[in-house]
Amino acid sequence: MGLFKRNPFGHILFIKKWLIRIFGAMTHRRYRGFNQLHIDGSEIIASLPDTNVLFISNHQTYFADVVAMFHVFNASLSGRVDSIKNIGYLWNPKLNIYYVAAKETMQEGLLPRILSYVGAITV
Repeated sequence: MGLFKRNPFGHILFIKKWLIRIFGAMTHRRYRGFNQLHIDGSEIIASLPDTNVLFISNHQTYFADVVAMFHVFNASLSGRVDSIKNIGYLWNPKLNIYYVAAKETMQEGLLPRILSYVGAITV
């Protein structure tokens, strides 16, 4: 049953893909319109292997950082260089992107729970 394929954390990939698409479309304007997201070095992301890659932030992960990370990684892997123009990259997002977050934070409301489903590894 391909429709109900799950990731290692038990999340249904079909639901995860649609959550990324919907919330990516909703947040794209924040990074392209209201704020200008400056991206540098995205060609490096495209040349990395598909597995065993770890990105570490130098501060606590915030929701805006996570959303920007999803935009940049998916745009880079779709061939865009230092840009998130044309949100077509959200149609087929990479589903094995995860981030570390505090368990208490990710259970406080609807948005944190959705972001948790999309890729949080809670500690």
